[in-house]
Amino acid sequence: MCGIVGYVGREEAAPILLDGLSRLEYRGYDSAGVAVYGKEAGMQVAKAKGRLQVLCDQIQGGNILHGAIGVGHTRWATHGAPSDVNSHPQVSENGRFAVVHNGIIENYAELREFLQSEGVQFVSDTDTEVAAQLLEYYYQGNLLEAVERTLHTIRGAYALGILCADCPDRLIAARKDSPLILGFGAGAHYLASDVTALIKYTREVCWLDDGEIAELTADHLWVYDAYLRPVEKEHRHVDWEISAAEKGGYEHFMIKEIMEQPEAIRKTVSPRIRDGRVVLDDWQLTVRELEEMDRLYIIACGSSYHVGVAAKYILEKLLRKPVEVTLASEFRYCDPIVSERTLALVISQSGETIDTLAAMREARRLGAKVVSIVNVVGSTIARESDSVLYTWAGPEIAVATTKAYSTQLAVIYLIGLYCADLLGTLDRTEYDAILSELQRVPDKLEEILKDREDIQYFASLYFNRPSMFFIGRNLDYAVGLEGSLKLKEISYIHSEAYAAGELKHGTISLIEPGTLVVALAGCGPLFEKTVSNAVEVKSRGADVLGLTTRDRAADLSRTADDVISIPETHPMLLPSLAVVPMQLFAYYTALQRGCDIDKPRNLAKSVTVE
Repeated sequence: MCGIVGYVGREEAAPILLDGLSRLEYRGYDSAGVAVYGKEAGMQVAKAKGRLQVLCDQIQGGNILHGAIGVGHTRWATHGAPSDVNSHPQVSENGRFAVVHNGIIENYAELREFLQSEGVQFVSDTDTEVAAQLLEYYYQGNLLEAVERTLHTIRGAYALGILCADCPDRLIAARKDSPLILGFGAGAHYLASDVTALIKYTREVCWLDDGEIAELTADHLWVYDAYLRPVEKEHRHVDWEISAAEKGGYEHFMIKEIMEQPEAIRKTVSPRIRDGRVVLDDWQLTVRELEEMDRLYIIACGSSYHVGVAAKYILEKLLRKPVEVTLASEFRYCDPIVSERTLALVISQSGETIDTLAAMREARRLGAKVVSIVNVVGSTIARESDSVLYTWAGPEIAVATTKAYSTQLAVIYLIGLYCADLLGTLDRTEYDAILSELQRVPDKLEEILKDREDIQYFASLYFNRPSMFFIGRNLDYAVGLEGSLKLKEISYIHSEAYAAGELKHGTISLIEPGTLVVALAGCGPLFEKTVSNAVEVKSRGADVLGLTTRDRAADLSRTADDVISIPETHPMLLPSLAVVPMQLFAYYTALQRGCDIDKPRNLAKSVTVE
């Protein structure tokens, strides 16, 4: 993994490949490479460890590689350390095939051993080289047949871009469990792992499905199933502007996307409210199915999982149904109790997260109905769900998610209100109060963002602490999980979030003089209990940064060293407001520490390997 770009047309390929890769830098990588075929020069491969700029300088912006067809890749090391040799494209022994690859070939070791027994010499430590060498091994003059045999031999997840010197007018693309998108142009066709790489060149795209193979030339594009039978693909139009994937004057994508959250939530919520009611046109479950639902599983990873933790509190209160939030990576292995009366609510920004996708498929296999919350239209999770509710957040470029979290949470509120209305589990007065406050969330977030310099000041006070803890109860605990993750992701400070009531069950032993504890105390009925926990850690030498609503800020300041205040709102909606100061605190802390905020080490935007 991590980023793939391919081009076949009538222009020089290398500059287009480099430009596409530059738009995928946000995904995280440690090396980059391109392969271009030219009539005179033949197969030309350039690879470099480090940032894409190293490769650009090496090939003079692509100007020294000539040819109108090629593939490019940015790699996060999985098999083999970051190096020029291990970078993609990987090339077959005699140079006929160049391959770029996202995913994991699970049986690469046995295939490598077999090929070596046949006399094949390997030069890299990658699993990807196995694919390149297999293509060479199976090739007998028919490119598609060699691809088909290779794909039937390998096991695991893959998105592949393949260039063959014997067929210099065409690219081959294939996928299984790792996203790959095809782009349609005038006298050109494209492939990429993310639509962001293509939007400058085309807005007409289609998504490959699992097991499909595509053959691209300058003027034609064919798609086949795993047995080379033709498949018709629906074209989709990408309607967001290229400026949405640019920084727009901000120093980092992360702060840009933090600032975009009020408008993103408006776009998520407003179209789904009509005549004072939530209307979910894409919701397919009937009232009877909701009434008979025995449990709701929320399945997600990372920040989406933290949305799920908040959703458990919210949906159980609104629907009076049991809700279990589970990590997607654990769901398949815990022998979950699922029946045809179970609803699986799957949350994923990209719609391609492989653990979430696998868990969703397992839930469906066991009989559950599946509703997904997804940002990317046409993504695999969206296509395979019984119902999909899009967040409409626009492209999110920063690795550390912000507006995806906020808009996913907004959809949770919409689902809760919609289903509670159908089930009759919420009286009209409370329904109206929550819905009214939900529509005010964007305005209140704008108030918080106007005062972000206060949070920047607090970050300047505490950025050098080696360890931080977040404590809170109920929905405050859910927000603390996300605040802690944001801090870890981009500042590399050790940070943990705990339910405040668990402090005395071991955690308090970690508190020592100078430790920073972020005490989230927005939940009114539990305010005094959280303050008591703050007093406990203060008595052991901790500094306390508190967060609460403006009406309780004075009370919290009697205990906390510093206090972040947010506007009052309905108690159920507090996470939508409280998470933004946590995002800002993480951002400004990382800024103080000189971290590469948009490219945090070892992280990728879309996790497409287990």
